[in-house]
Amino acid sequence: MSEKTLQLLGLSAFGLATGFSLERIGFANFGEVHHMFTFADFRLLFTFMGSVALAMVGFFVFARGKIVTARPFHKGSIVGGVLFGAGWAITGSCPTAALIYAGIGHVPALAIIAGMLVGMMVYNQLKPKYFRWSTGGCE
Repeated sequence: MSEKTLQLLGLSAFGLATGFSLERIGFANFGEVHHMFTFADFRLLFTFMGSVALAMVGFFVFARGKIVTARPFHKGSIVGGVLFGAGWAITGSCPTAALIYAGIGHVPALAIIAGMLVGMMVYNQLKPKYFRWSTGGCE
């Protein structure tokens, strides 16, 4: 097998494992997400907090004492975060969960995915005229 094929298989396995895990903890369940946002059940919220803590440990381990340079913050992050959170609260689905919903056969997920795509296209049209801030780069 070629290196590209092995990489694709590895990424596919990781994606399936991630989707399975997220579905099992209730991340792809509208009721669970709704309970998290209304603070009726803290289980999913604690799962997020544990994930952030685990990611922090991972960053510290992999950084091995190196200084990670700060990236510039721009005001678009606030607007984007509010829109992302509002969309998540309304639909009960972030982008990953929408893909999980679609993968397990929930047809309404296609409307969520379509809404995300339309939102990205609208942003690309409005950005040059109204949002002149730098979005940074990967350099």
